[in-house]
Amino acid sequence: MRTTETICENRLFRRLYKTGKSVVTPLFVLYVRKNGQKHNRLGITTSKTVGKAVQRNRCRRVLREAYRLLEPQICSGYDLILVARTRTGQVSMNAVKDLLEKTLKGQGAMK
Repeated sequence: MRTTETICENRLFRRLYKTGKSVVTPLFVLYVRKNGQKHNRLGITTSKTVGKAVQRNRCRRVLREAYRLLEPQICSGYDLILVARTRTGQVSMNAVKDLLEKTLKGQGAMK
């Protein structure tokens, strides 16, 4: 991820949950907000309802890889949070990538 930083601070997650625009899909929930900077920031979360540690880690890997493949097409200056849902770990990475691309285009975050 060349032009993307990772969101690690709880206050940034909470601010984005509160003020960001959310889109719910069958595979993930996306929170988007402009950050006024020249780079993107990405946060990925999974809850224990997704499954045990192996399933949660797979969900995070799939979401991170889908974002990485789409990164050159995503406009700069956005905060993004991807929240994995139960089905995320059960589908192929290409299905997640296609849905993420469609969702980001709908939000105007794609070039």
